[in-house]
Amino acid sequence: MHYPLRAILRRNKAGKTASINSDRLPAHIAIVMDGNGRWAKRRGLPRTAGHQAGMEALKRVVRAAAELGIKVLTVYAFSTENWRRPQNEVEFLMRLPSEYLKTELAELKSKNIQLRLAGELEELPPHTREAVKKALSETAANTGMILNFALNYGSRAELVQAVRKIAAMVAEGRIKPDDIEEKTVESFLYTAGLPDPDLFIRPGGETRLSNFLLWQSAYSELWFPKIYWPDFNRHHLLEAIATYQNRDRRYGGIRL
Repeated sequence: MHYPLRAILRRNKAGKTASINSDRLPAHIAIVMDGNGRWAKRRGLPRTAGHQAGMEALKRVVRAAAELGIKVLTVYAFSTENWRRPQNEVEFLMRLPSEYLKTELAELKSKNIQLRLAGELEELPPHTREAVKKALSETAANTGMILNFALNYGSRAELVQAVRKIAAMVAEGRIKPDDIEEKTVESFLYTAGLPDPDLFIRPGGETRLSNFLLWQSAYSELWFPKIYWPDFNRHHLLEAIATYQNRDRRYGGIRL
């Protein structure tokens, strides 16, 4: 099965078109929403304008992913390292989740999208925390696409937290060290119960993971478009998926 060519196309260097196979969609797409500040600087605008434009890009991509039938979309909204940025920028970034949810929550609910959080909620400012809690509660019963916000998230901190919890279980005699398996670690990650990302997208021109889903992305297909996140749109998402569908995923094995 393919989606209508007029709706979902990409052009290769020869000018030909290729459709996206809906039977081979990535179940989980992870995105580092990078390049907002540089997008703004190129236009002589403050960095906050770039973050505002980045939120509009998020709206476009969430709609497109849901329409395509993507099961999980995880977006890197704010890292544990982002607290080091100037205070006025951090305060602005902490207002964006509230602003996004104020305008988009009704649509998320109408499209049966469930919001989840990866990160430490209690460390967020009260207004951000309450807006997220409200959205989590009001979309908890939805059964469509999962929109997973990585907010106040750091992958190393996530792994340390998982190790501490497992170590406590060993100390209490609830499990033995030899009982610890990959699925044991996975059960204590923020993404417990979700499939690992099939496709990892980072616009902005950087080609690094930046402490995002390090465990979960062990076998993700990586795509680094040389555009800034505020310019990212449906076309770029489709191009990423088309690229993914042309990859040969062997998971360390070989095809005989």
